[in-house]
Amino acid sequence: MSFTCQFIFFGRIDNFLEEKTAPSLIAAFISPNPNIFPPSLIAAFFLYKIPLIVSQITPIAVLLGVLAVFGLMSKNNEITVLKSGGISLHYLLLPVGIIGIILTILLFIFSEVVVPISVVKANRIEDMKSASKMTTSRGKNIWIRGNKTITHITYYNPADQTISGISIAYFNKDFSLTRRIDARSGKYINDNWVFYDCMIQQHLDADQQDHEVLFHDEKICQIDLQPSDLVRVAKESEEMPFVYLYHYIQKVESEGYDASKYRVDFYAKTAFPFICFILSMFGAGLALKNSTKEGMVISFAYGILIVFIYWSFYSFCLSLGYGNVLPPMIAAWIANLIFLCAAGLVIYNLE
Repeated sequence: MSFTCQFIFFGRIDNFLEEKTAPSLIAAFISPNPNIFPPSLIAAFFLYKIPLIVSQITPIAVLLGVLAVFGLMSKNNEITVLKSGGISLHYLLLPVGIIGIILTILLFIFSEVVVPISVVKANRIEDMKSASKMTTSRGKNIWIRGNKTITHITYYNPADQTISGISIAYFNKDFSLTRRIDARSGKYINDNWVFYDCMIQQHLDADQQDHEVLFHDEKICQIDLQPSDLVRVAKESEEMPFVYLYHYIQKVESEGYDASKYRVDFYAKTAFPFICFILSMFGAGLALKNSTKEGMVISFAYGILIVFIYWSFYSFCLSLGYGNVLPPMIAAWIANLIFLCAAGLVIYNLE
């Protein structure tokens, strides 16, 4: 957990120390400048990230915990004594399986009750770091204020960086409308926004008497907007509980937009907690199979390798789901199914 916290801290702290933020945490605490980002909010941001970190590392803790328990039992020859008394190794898996199921349920409840609240609060703090842009809504119907511009986006799909229903209004220093761009959709390609079915209206003189209207099937437009700005305002799956995410997907798809990313995350909300049960059985099988005094070290090495392989494969499958290569349910559950079969094979060969 400490490594994960350090990774998030050093990966995000620079975001708060840019532009109008403090050059260092020490300066933030001693400077009275109101433009400096308050250190209390920086601390609150990382505190609000803790529930998400806990939910992500819980399966790892379960695996290492099971390996430690059976490793100590093996070191003290307790497993040998139990086997000599006629107790099957499979019998020892019963309490491990029950605990794994309980932890799966608890992790799901924790991820649905605590994590969304903390993620929303953390994202609100992160949104405050940018003074150049202001969003009035997240997810659908996004409004962004830029440099003398107001941008409205009906829907943003973070999976392929596409936007739909774009309307951009340009203003002069007197806040008079000088130009407007409307487009059916847009995609970020080679550091430029390409708009499709685009209509551009603009005034030709300062008196705003003459104007022209241009239509383009495809038009490259230079606008004050980056995908990073949209990532910040896009609705995140972690912000929404299971039921709310389901209704959000139904609403997005009923309006004709692609919700593949959210649908994959919807199935992942049930798939990821289940790994507590799988890893607990996998860990027990490894520890019991290597039930020698030197088996504890070997089991820990195998356990760490298994976690790395699972996390890499699980993330890869989710990426395939985001890209519509795999169906959402398959993308979220295929890693669990494969590792469940592997755990079953290890347990089957215990005796």
